[in-house]
Amino acid sequence: MSDTGSDSTAEGRVRCGFVAIVGRPNVGKSTLLNRILGQKISITSRRPQTTRHQVMGVKTEGDSQAIYVDTPGIHHMQRDRNRAINAFMNQAASQALRDVDCVVFIIDRSRWTSEDDAVLAKLENVSAPVILAVNKVDRIEDRSTLLPWLAELEKRRSFAAIVPLSARHGTNVAALEEEVTRHLPEGIHFFPEDQITDRSQRFLAAELVREKVTRQLGDELPYQMTVEIESFRDEGHIIHIDALMLVERDGQKKILIGEKGERIKKIGQDARLDMERQFDCKVMLKLWVKVKRGWSDDARALKSLGYDLE
Repeated sequence: MSDTGSDSTAEGRVRCGFVAIVGRPNVGKSTLLNRILGQKISITSRRPQTTRHQVMGVKTEGDSQAIYVDTPGIHHMQRDRNRAINAFMNQAASQALRDVDCVVFIIDRSRWTSEDDAVLAKLENVSAPVILAVNKVDRIEDRSTLLPWLAELEKRRSFAAIVPLSARHGTNVAALEEEVTRHLPEGIHFFPEDQITDRSQRFLAAELVREKVTRQLGDELPYQMTVEIESFRDEGHIIHIDALMLVERDGQKKILIGEKGERIKKIGQDARLDMERQFDCKVMLKLWVKVKRGWSDDARALKSLGYDLE
């Protein structure tokens, strides 16, 4: 269900543009970016709001370079959670919509929520073409409901295209990429062909530790946890990393460490294995836990910890 009236791609034209990936929390934005790149650069978990930063992924294919920006999920600010970090995540997602050449708006199969409405409202003033990606269609039990649902979605906005897909399994992701390429402007590539992200290894290391905490502890540990890399030494054949996990209360510290240190040991093992795959070398990882009260509701503390929109 796409607009094929005017094909903006042409052989031999060099194209490059920015593509914002937006949607409410936990619809598969990071999974989609990782699938497109064929490599993990954006962490994932089943828990909403795992992504906290804008994460840029670069896909160069032939004459076209698409620079995808994965964003935190746009969500309602609730009274009991109107913390500075929540405001930061919403601002990061909104900022990604400025001056982009295309937007991929992801929703979850046949479920539309008030938070999807909130995302749609933010897109009202966006002049760039918006592609609607209907994710997780592999989980739809009655396939006969899909076409009527897509027709219903067409009424919500004049989308440049509507693409049903499965980011997890890769189904129809190539079709989405083709739609994106059609809307990239002509221009020189901004990044070398072999570069896939603008984020440093240091940033990726911190995110991988945070991913393991989120996956292993789920609802046991509130959102007031972040990771700070205190030391990152690349010696060529081995990288030494010292990472500090910050929480807000003593009870959270006990949860992270676990009985006889078993939890922090497991987090470290899983994170180290992912880092070794990511960096293609041996990694020596040391983890600590520290209580830093109120960091998630302190704008100055957030900036010092890397939560900066600049």
